[in-house]
Amino acid sequence: MTVKTKSPAQGNAQQPSKASTKPTSPRPDSKIGNVVALLQSAKGATLEELTKATGWLPHTTRAALTGLKKRGYQVERLSKDGTSFYRIIEEA
Repeated sequence: MTVKTKSPAQGNAQQPSKASTKPTSPRPDSKIGNVVALLQSAKGATLEELTKATGWLPHTTRAALTGLKKRGYQVERLSKDGTSFYRIIEEA
């Protein structure tokens, strides 16, 4: 049995460094595109609004927010009257 291994040159060469990446824009007609549009509004969106817009369960929606952070978006969580709001902070 032969086991193939990656050479050091094949490692993670395809992944750019996180410090120099700009957020990648999702397709506007996708669910994650709808999430980004809701988060870019001035007041942001609640978890309930995001789940209604996508049809996702709350834990899936929170995972999508984490995924957006990994893509380079700055997602902020605000709390008002016991309700959490999420929004994307635009870079200056």
